[in-house]
Amino acid sequence: MADQKNDKDLLLDHNYDGIQELDYPLPRWWLMTFYATIVFAVGYAGYYMLGPGPSPRQEMESQLAAIYAKRPKEQPVVVDEKALTQQASNVDHVKLGAKVFTSRCTPCHGPNGGGGIGPNLTDDFWIHGTGSAGDIAKVVHDGVTEKGMPAWGDVLQPDELKDVAVYVRSLRGTTPPNAKAPQGTLQASTKVSKN
Repeated sequence: MADQKNDKDLLLDHNYDGIQELDYPLPRWWLMTFYATIVFAVGYAGYYMLGPGPSPRQEMESQLAAIYAKRPKEQPVVVDEKALTQQASNVDHVKLGAKVFTSRCTPCHGPNGGGGIGPNLTDDFWIHGTGSAGDIAKVVHDGVTEKGMPAWGDVLQPDELKDVAVYVRSLRGTTPPNAKAPQGTLQASTKVSKN
C-alpha cells in the first residue's frame, strides 16, 4: 500500500464529484513503449515518405509482376473457322454466346449489337478483320486498346469466347432500332446460317 504522506503530495488541485485524483507517474515500461512507437513512426515516415522506400503503388506493381511471372505463358488464340461455323449451327452455343454478350458487351455495342460507344456489329462494315467468326474471336480475345476495346482473353473461358464470337457473327444482317452508322470497310456478306 502506498504511503499516505506520499499520496498527499500527489493530490491534484481539482476533483470530480468529490473524488480527488492522484498524479502517479506512468509505468516506465509503458513510457518506453510509447517513446519506441514515436521513434519507429519517425523512422518509418523518413524511409517510406521521404526516403528510398517503395510507395504503395510500387509495392503493388512489384507484387503483380511476381504474380504475372508465375502465370503460364499465353498461347496465341487459334480459332478454326470451320469449327466455329459448325458451332454456329448449334442453337445452344448461340444462346450461351448471347448471355456472354449481354453481360459483357452490351454497354459498348448495345443490347442488339447496333452499336453505341463501340461499332455496329450488325452491318457488313468492319473496322478490324473481315467480320468472320475467327476474326471476331481474335478481336474479342486481344482487344483493341487504341479504340477502348478491352482484351477479354484473360476474362472469358475459351468456350465463352468462341460462343460470343459465334453470337456476334449471327447478328450480321439484323436491323436493330437506332443502329449506329457504318464504320470501317465493307465486307462481303457471309452470314452464318442458323438452324
